[in-house]
Amino acid sequence: MMYTIRMEVPITQFRRNIFSMANQALEGGEVWFTHKGRRLKVVPEGKPISRLSRITPMEVINYAEGGLENTGLLEEMTRAWEADWDRDFGPAPKLETTPNRTSVK
Repeated sequence: MMYTIRMEVPITQFRRNIFSMANQALEGGEVWFTHKGRRLKVVPEGKPISRLSRITPMEVINYAEGGLENTGLLEEMTRAWEADWDRDFGPAPKLETTPNRTSVK
């Protein structure tokens, strides 16, 4: 047995709350509004869609297969980080390495 929520409002209230009422209709509730003495019903096309089915799948990086290094994402992220750094703070200091010391110039 399925129960539905039924709501009837004047068009001005429907216009004020259009997004929440559209969501109620998408979730299976009945939404009615009146305009110029006539009743209108808002119904979604087809069956109601669950929130879970609207989730966009996320790409997962498999670290067992090399992680970021094999996908090219590490280089892309490094370039973007360096561009942001240069834009906000100027060029990053260059590191000079010697066999026993590292110094910043």
